[in-house]
Amino acid sequence: MSSELKIDEIGYWSEVKLSILEEYAKPYNQILRSHNLYPNYVDGFAGAGHHKAKGSDRVIDGSPTRALNIDPPFDSFYFVDSDEGRVLELQRLSAGRSNVHVHHGDCNKVLISEVFPKISYANRQRALCILDPYGLDLDWQVIQTAGKSKVTEIFLNFPVMDMNRNVFWRNYDGVSPSNQERMTRFWGDDSWKEAAYSTTQGLFEKMEEKTSNEEVAEAFRNRLKEVAGFKHVPKPMPMRNSKSAIVYYLFFAAQEPAADKIVKAIFAKYAHRGEIPNG
Repeated sequence: MSSELKIDEIGYWSEVKLSILEEYAKPYNQILRSHNLYPNYVDGFAGAGHHKAKGSDRVIDGSPTRALNIDPPFDSFYFVDSDEGRVLELQRLSAGRSNVHVHHGDCNKVLISEVFPKISYANRQRALCILDPYGLDLDWQVIQTAGKSKVTEIFLNFPVMDMNRNVFWRNYDGVSPSNQERMTRFWGDDSWKEAAYSTTQGLFEKMEEKTSNEEVAEAFRNRLKEVAGFKHVPKPMPMRNSKSAIVYYLFFAAQEPAADKIVKAIFAKYAHRGEIPNG
């Protein structure tokens, strides 16, 4: 595998997402530390720690870099990435910090086998976990393990544009088996088909029609609560591209009502930034 560094180029709404994560982490750490709890930061698709703004040479701090600079600080950091060059850059950025653990590998395996087991309720530890996959590269088992742990909150990128491009076709029969399998891994089972398609009675026979992005996102929100076991899952924030089309939904899921209240306020603050006015 090449160790050449790959820096992501990100758009406006990705910058908004980074601001949201940073804005939440500060009160999160304050609240936990006021109760003698130890906050841990987990980043499953960490990247290189910095990005370039789309269309310019402006460098933007990524989520790992921002997390390292949060005050009050996290107790420990766990960065995971599958790219060797990004891992080397993360190691460089965190050099000399013994509480930073950088993992090279598939986060679907690393989080469940190496990271989540180190964060325990008995030791008064808690975790803020960022799951920002590049597409349908996340397994439901990671989400459910976080939910069942009762110690982990998540911010999750729900890549609805990737889903629409590769899976949610109007002619469902044309979707490749491999893309269906990717969707099932992400969703946790094949009930995504019920969420993505509705059956209506046509003139001569029943017909399957694609549901809206909002309906799919709401179905996934229910899974986070009913299947993964998160007690509080506010409505996700739609993240748009320059044409105001929804690229993905930013989900938050937690166990505590205080976390829910803080995130709802932050989502409300950023909700309409960058939208293209009607008319």
